[in-house]
Parts: sequence; C-alpha cells; structure tokens
Amino acid sequence: MEIPNHAFGNTKIGNTRCFGASAWNNRGYRACGSRSSHIEASEKLVEVIPHLNWKVVQCNGCDSVKSAYKMKEYTQVTLPNYSYMFNFESDFVHQETLTWMSKNWTLGFYYCGIYMILVFGGQYVMQNRPRFELRGLLSLWNTALAIFSIMGAIRTVPEFLHILTHHGLYHSVCVPSFIEQDRVSGFWTWMFVLSKLPELGDTIFIVLRKQPLIFLHWYHHITVLLYSWFTYTETTASARWFIVMNYCVHAVMYSYYALRAMGYSPPRQIAMVITSLQLLQMVVGCAVNVWAQQLLNDHRECQITHMNIKLSLAMYFSYFVLFARFFYKAYISGERRKKERSAPVTAEYPLLKSKVQ
Repeated sequence: MEIPNHAFGNTKIGNTRCFGASAWNNRGYRACGSRSSHIEASEKLVEVIPHLNWKVVQCNGCDSVKSAYKMKEYTQVTLPNYSYMFNFESDFVHQETLTWMSKNWTLGFYYCGIYMILVFGGQYVMQNRPRFELRGLLSLWNTALAIFSIMGAIRTVPEFLHILTHHGLYHSVCVPSFIEQDRVSGFWTWMFVLSKLPELGDTIFIVLRKQPLIFLHWYHHITVLLYSWFTYTETTASARWFIVMNYCVHAVMYSYYALRAMGYSPPRQIAMVITSLQLLQMVVGCAVNVWAQQLLNDHRECQITHMNIKLSLAMYFSYFVLFARFFYKAYISGERRKKERSAPVTAEYPLLKSKVQ
C-alpha cells in the first residue's frame, strides 16, 4: 500500500513543530515532545489518514512512523465469528483505555507499596492473635475469580486460535490486532490488566488465616501488576500469548480453590497438574520472548520493544526457577507433606497462584 506523502508533513502541537518521521526517536516516542504529546500527534495523523486501521499511536516499538504503516499489511485480519457480543464489549474503545493507562500506569508502584505495608504489617498484627477461618468469604472470592477467569478464557481463546490458524505464528507474536481490531478480546485484555489490582486480595486471606506466606507469592503479585500495566501502554503484541495462557490456567486453578474452600477434596494429582501448567506457562513465555528478540535482531517488524523483552524474559525466567523449586519441594521431596502432617488440621497450604503472565 502506498503511503500518502502528506502523512509525513509537518505536525504542529501547541508551540512545538515536528517534521514527519524525523519527529520520532528509535523507541517510537516523539523526540520533540512528551508521551502525551506523542499520543496527541498520533491522533492528528490518524485524522489525516482515517482509512488506516493500524493507528500511529501504537508505534511505541517501531523505529519510525513509516514502520507503523509498513505494519498495515499485517493488520487486515478477519475476526473470529462470535455468536454473541455484549454491549460492554462492542462499546470498548482501546484509545481511551490506552490514554488513561499511559497517564496512570505508574500508580501501580504506589499500590504495590501499600500492598507490602498491609501484608507485612498484617502479619505483625496477627502474630499473637487467633487465625480467622473466613471459609464462606474465601469460597465467594475464589468462585468470583474462577468465573471471571473462565469468562476471560472463553472470550480470548477464539481470537487466539483464529489468528494462529488463519494468520500464523508471526502475527500472533508481533501484531497487536487482538486489542486494536477485536473489541471482544480488546475488552478482556483491559479487564485482565485491571484485575491484577484486586487479585492482590489473595494475600489478605493468607495473612488473616495465618498461612505460610512465601517469597514467590508476594513477589509474583507485585511484578505481574507492574509489568501488565506497563506493557499495556506499549500495546505489546506478544501479550496475546501471556493473557490467554493466564486466563486458562486461572480458570482451572481458581475453580480448584473454590472447591477446596467449600469443603470438597479434589484429588492431589489435580494440584500437581495445575502447578505443571504454571511451569509450562513460564516455559512458553520465555520461548515467545526469545523468538521476538530474534525477529527484532533480524530487522523484522514486531510490536514489542527490546526493553519489554528484557523485563518479560527476566520475570518469566525467575518465575520458572521459583515454581520449579516449589514443585520439587511440594511433590517430589515430600517436604510439603511433612509440613502438612505437623500442621493443625484446619490449616491449608494453597498452591502458588500464578497471575501473568
């Protein structure tokens, strides 16, 4: 497709004038303005060329404005055949959520700070107090998260499979059509990102019930929230994989926890399967990031930044090491079973709850 010459003419924002592709630096941000100016400039350029589906505002990971237009050929995609769309899905506008998150994603650091104070402060307060049972509330909590995760999986898996079968692996990793063009998966991507905040409530139950709180649990919560919120501002294409995997694993995991909280005792093998799925999730996450890095090294167009790959790869690899260690202690060495036998009958040693990925 030929790009109109006037698309790269002078763009003036306030008292700042930028000159076409030269106005963008190698990270995809405007070299002559702030991140908010970058979004405003992009919207103005979109007005100039309204028939382009792939918005310039999503050029966070490209080397220039022209690179964004070169992605155009990959974004003429067909959508899965949804039998029904809810109004809140059809009304979803990605630009609005992107603008909000671009301005507010750093609030995640404050939320994580408050979380740490409440968690470790709560443990201190509970030291000489009796534990709370909270069985009924815990049942409602896990059931709600199970339903949410099942709905998220049901609404995002069709787009994921459709892209893989009709457009291939490259598109699934490098083109963010799942949020730019598909309102259904776009809405549930937004819900996934926001859900990382209320999911911090998992730890409150551990503190009030005086259950063991290990490093992986709170480390995992904090890093997933911060990474998810940051990644949303970059519209990272590989997030398609991470979100679908996480929804599917959580659908099984929270259903298992809901049954446990209600007093049912599913076979122990189910817990091992869930932890194995979490480990597989980390392996796939690492593989996706390594391949995306190779694509960038080969100068292929891919909507992901080098910085995002480094952060994601470090996060997934650390999760793999910690989850593998937990798996060994819980299911191979017998250390967990010894703890359970020596613990009070009412105590419950939950699986580690994977939130990403």
